[in-house]
Amino acid sequence: MNKKVLIAIGIIVAIVVGVIAYIVFSDFQQEEKLKTELTELSELSNSENMDINKINEMLDRTVTTGDYAVVEQACKAYLSDSFDNIMKMAEVINDSKLTSVLTVANYQEDGKEFTNTKEYIQTTKQTLEECKAKYVEFFTEEKAMSYINDKALDSYYTDLYKSEFVGDIENEYTDKTVENSIDEILGILDVYEEVINFLVENQANWEIQDSNIVFNSQSLSDKYTELVSKL
Repeated sequence: MNKKVLIAIGIIVAIVVGVIAYIVFSDFQQEEKLKTELTELSELSNSENMDINKINEMLDRTVTTGDYAVVEQACKAYLSDSFDNIMKMAEVINDSKLTSVLTVANYQEDGKEFTNTKEYIQTTKQTLEECKAKYVEFFTEEKAMSYINDKALDSYYTDLYKSEFVGDIENEYTDKTVENSIDEILGILDVYEEVINFLVENQANWEIQDSNIVFNSQSLSDKYTELVSKL
């Protein structure tokens, strides 16, 4: 083998090694970008003063490329859907109607059949129950992995998604604060429903006088007070 051939082989080998080294280094950079992005998102989401605009901005962007971008987009699709569900719950809970159901103003406006009030109570209960079920589902491995399993990725990237993002999600989920809060609101709505049904059933026996609800018998007045005291 002459010297020129050896030199040519050496150059080819050097090029191949260089390409492999570049790919490995590039992959390392992409993986670090992904981990940094997810860490920052986690910190923002767990902050006491959440910057919702910043979170949405990060969820809408992709900072990695190639298969890492597919992993990143799967992570962010999961987070976006979960975040939307939480925001929907917050919107329902913060609705001013929730605290005005058993007010004289509502009795005057929607009584004595309370058609709109009954519809509001039912719709709100259904929405919260659905959101609560979705919230719990998001903390299952099956749900989390559903965002990556259909991407036809090499097992390395699926495993990366699982190890870096999903983890042991089902065993780590121990905080029931959200579920308990939703259950409390649902309990309040149940009481609202009892009171409104009572007022509808006895609509001929009460009226509003001087910004107060007044019944034509003490027994009905006592029953109303008993129902409201459940709150």
